[in-house]
Amino acid sequence: MNEQKRVFGHLAALFTVSIWGFAFINIAILLRSFSPVEILFYRFSMATLVLYLIYPRKMKRNTWKQELLFAVTGLVGVTMHFLLQDFALTHTAPSNVSVIVSTSPVLTGFLLWLFMTKERPSGSFFLGAVCAIVGIGVISFAGSQLELHPLGDLLAFLAGLAWAVYSVMLKKIGSIGQHPIQITRRLFTYGLLFLLPAMILTDFRFGVERFMEPGNLLPMLYLGILSSAACFALWNFSLGRLGPARTSVYIYLLPIITVVGSVFVLDQAITLLKACGIGLVLVGLVLSNRRGRV
Repeated sequence: MNEQKRVFGHLAALFTVSIWGFAFINIAILLRSFSPVEILFYRFSMATLVLYLIYPRKMKRNTWKQELLFAVTGLVGVTMHFLLQDFALTHTAPSNVSVIVSTSPVLTGFLLWLFMTKERPSGSFFLGAVCAIVGIGVISFAGSQLELHPLGDLLAFLAGLAWAVYSVMLKKIGSIGQHPIQITRRLFTYGLLFLLPAMILTDFRFGVERFMEPGNLLPMLYLGILSSAACFALWNFSLGRLGPARTSVYIYLLPIITVVGSVFVLDQAITLLKACGIGLVLVGLVLSNRRGRV
């Protein structure tokens, strides 16, 4: 039974990153008509509503300490991570964001090493991380010149750090014993509450007519229903089955999925250099998932 649970955990993580791999494309499309704050508000409002419709059961009462944990996790994993990521996309190249955010599994491993003795990753985890990050760099910058954009790159790093903290905190939330959909729903609710100051301080507007513009509605539905509602619930499920270290390494696959998707969507070819990068990432994923103290 435990082996079956792990298999479902791996499948859930794989499906999730497959959907997230195309999220950058949809965000880039929406940034032409919406601000980062507006995208975040609409996608997570839609996701919260969908999760209530799918699983309307009320969450059992938490202690104030548990509720505080939900609030902080929602702030870090929803509000901060996605605001930082979306603003990073407005200040640096998507390839930079892809590479830097993909280092979040390494940051997750270091946080586990520092704060959760029983969850410390093994040496193979960090060896796999080196292989994967080198592979991601090869994929992202093959045939192009690396350009540094300090502000955008810093925001991308902070987004990856926020996701690492979120992954570790979810491990503790999982021990409370709530349903994954209820957990996701509560985190989204807090994420939206903490978004209110950003909505007030920025030029936020409820221009629903923008959804009628060609190319806006489908990307927003993709982000709200698939990338947020479905994938966050599945990611939380996977974290409960595999733990934060093993689940987080699937983030390494995001650039691969983007490259493979570009073959079908943009009719781009996979070069030999990119194929080598894909191989390095897959080796890193296998090494990071080897049985050991993770």
